[in-house]
Amino acid sequence: LPLVQLGGVPLLSAAIVLVGCSATAIASEIVVWSHRGRRPHSGTNAEEAAYAKPPAVVLPGVCICFVLFAGVAVWPQVRHSGMGSGNEPIITVAAVQGNVPRLGLDFNAQRGAVLDNHVRETLRLADDVHAGIAPKPQFVIWPEDSSDIDPLVNADAATQISTAAKAIGVPIVVGTVLDVAGGKPDNPDYTNTVIVWDPVTGPGERHNKQIVQPFGEYLPWPWLFRHLSGYADRAGHMVPGNSTGVVHPAGVPVGVATCWEVIFDRALRESVLGGAQMLAVPSNNATFNKTMSEQQLVFAKARAVEHDRYVVVAGTTGISAVIAPDAAELARTDFFEPAYLDTQLRLKTNLTPATRWGPIVQWVLAGVGVAALLAAIRQNGWFPRRGRSRSADDSGAPAAGSDHELPDDSDAETPPDDGADDTPPAEGGRHAARFRADEGAI
Repeated sequence: LPLVQLGGVPLLSAAIVLVGCSATAIASEIVVWSHRGRRPHSGTNAEEAAYAKPPAVVLPGVCICFVLFAGVAVWPQVRHSGMGSGNEPIITVAAVQGNVPRLGLDFNAQRGAVLDNHVRETLRLADDVHAGIAPKPQFVIWPEDSSDIDPLVNADAATQISTAAKAIGVPIVVGTVLDVAGGKPDNPDYTNTVIVWDPVTGPGERHNKQIVQPFGEYLPWPWLFRHLSGYADRAGHMVPGNSTGVVHPAGVPVGVATCWEVIFDRALRESVLGGAQMLAVPSNNATFNKTMSEQQLVFAKARAVEHDRYVVVAGTTGISAVIAPDAAELARTDFFEPAYLDTQLRLKTNLTPATRWGPIVQWVLAGVGVAALLAAIRQNGWFPRRGRSRSADDSGAPAAGSDHELPDDSDAETPPDDGADDTPPAEGGRHAARFRADEGAI
C-alpha cells in the first residue's frame, strides 16, 4: 500500500501483477525441477545442456524483492504523514450515520424516514456537545442521499435540515438530490448533490456528482436494456455535474468524492490539486451489503495514502470511518446502526508524487505493459508452437511436406538384388529406438 503514494493505484496494481506473475514463474520452475528429480538421467547432450542452464527463478525473485524493498523504503514517509507535524492545523469533524429502516432496492420509498433519522442523530450529537460528552465539531458531514428529498423545493425538508444545523451550531454538508430545470415531468432529471447548509444563511456552496453510476443512477441504452430486464426502469435519471469537487464548510477546503467516485483516480486528485486539505466520501450503501462497504472503505484508505490527506467516510448504513494518511482507522461505526463520529484530524497541504504525476506514471506503466507484450509475441509468436510430427521421424524418413522430402524415384530402374544383406548398419543411419530416446531427453 505505501507504493500508492509514489504512483497512485495504477502503480500498486502493477506491483501486484508483477509479484503475482513472478510467483507463478517460480512455482512453474519448482514443478519442472521436481519432474527432473524423478526422471532418470540419460546423459544425453540435450539433457546436459538443460541441467547446465541457470535457474529461471532469478529474475522473478529479483522482481519480488524489488517490489518489497520499494514498499519498505516508502513506508517511513507514509507513517510520518499519519503521525502529522506540529505546524498542521487540527480541527474536529463529525460524521453522522442515520441509518435506514431497511435495506433493499426500495430505498427511495423511505425518503422521509431516512431524513428523519439523520436529523435525529445530529440532534443527539448536539445534546452530547452541550453536555460536554463530545467536542464541538467545526462542521458535520451527512452521507449521500441523507435527504433524498430536494430541500430547495420541499419546505419541510429544508426546515428539518435547518433545525439540525441550528442545534449543532455549525454547517452541515448535506447529501441530497436536486431537480434539474427543463426535465421531463414524468421522469425528471436530477443531480446527486452535496450542499453546505449553514445554520444562519441556509443552503450555500454545492458539489454535483460528476461520475454517475450506470444502471443505478442512470440507464445507458434504455432502448436495449428495457427489453432484457424488467428491473431496467428502476435506474434513476441522474445527470452528471461540472463542479470543482471542493466545498468550504466553516472555511475549510474539503475535497468531495460522492460514493463510487472514490474509485476513480481523477476525482479526488482534482480536488487535492484544487486546494482540498481533507477529503470526504459521503456514501449511500443502503442498496448493498457489508461486503461492498468494506471494499469502498479500502478504496478510501488507498486515497488517504495516495494524497496524504485525512478522509472522512459518511455512510447512510455504514461503514462510516475517519482514516489517517497512513490508512489507519481513527474511528469507525458498525454496519446498519445509527451512530456519529466526532474526531480530530489535521489539515494538510503538501502534494505527493502520486498527486503531482499520477497520470504520467499511469501512461508509463501502460507503455511498459505494451512493450512487454510485444516482446513476448516476438519471442514466442502469437500462439504456442506445435510440436513436430514424430511419425515420419520414427520411420527414419522426412515428414510429408518437408523441405527435405526425397525425390520420387519410382520411375527409376531398380538394380537387381545380388543377395545384399538386409541387416541395418551399425552406424550411419538414424535408428528409431535411439531417436525416440533422444526426443524424450530434449
